Amino acid sequence: MVGNHLLQHRELSATAIGVAAYIQSLPDGAPVGIRALTERFPEGEIRISAALRELERHGYLERRRERQDTGQVVTRTYSYNKPLTTPDDPPPPPDREPVPEPEPERGPEQEPEHAPSPPRQELHPGAADLLAGLRRYDPRLLLAERDVQRLAPGVSTWLERGADPEAVALALTGNLPEPMRSPASVLAYRLEALLPPRLPAAPAAPAARPVRRPDPFQTCDGCERAFRSPHPGRCRDCPPEARAAA
Repeated sequence: MVGNHLLQHRELSATAIGVAAYIQSLPDGAPVGIRALTERFPEGEIRISAALRELERHGYLERRRERQDTGQVVTRTYSYNKPLTTPDDPPPPPDREPVPEPEPERGPEQEPEHAPSPPRQELHPGAADLLAGLRRYDPRLLLAERDVQRLAPGVSTWLERGADPEAVALALTGNLPEPMRSPASVLAYRLEALLPPRLPAAPAAPAARPVRRPDPFQTCDGCERAFRSPHPGRCRDCPPEARAAA
């Protein structure tokens, strides 16, 4: 039996709900990996993979990497009729026997090992504060702490691309739907769908031209008036000095 908590889940996509219902309808030992699901449904590998990640995030699915007696590392998928409430809760017994999914073959010089976890994204310092302050625009946008942490990477990407914080807030809060059952889902969709492009690189500044300074003032040897010239002597209004006779 598929519970209403799954079929009417407010944060799961339609693809994730359909995949979960399909998995729960299968007999024990049926393959439920990405390859098997993409062969069964018209959705591509990207959408199926995203749906499985949603189910994992909300506790309906768990994938564990386990080492067999032969030394091979396999991935086992556990499906749960009732989701895990918190990450620290002990996992309930799965609804069906997990199916091992073999890992890609390795060369003889390599040992099977766990894949390294992806590096953690450094968030913009104002991302979480911006999300927490959205309730000033609409009281319905009072987000839970876990929603702020989940949405902060998306806001950080906007800010790192040069978007003004006020512009980001207006893009997220303008023309909100009525009624709005899941504010966090609306914000997650807008953060992805309305993501602005990166700002183009600023053009290089033109090279500065050298500034020619005016000649210094000199005192005319004939009329003693001031005039500009690189060298002392007479101004242009005075006749040149007569040369001494040889």
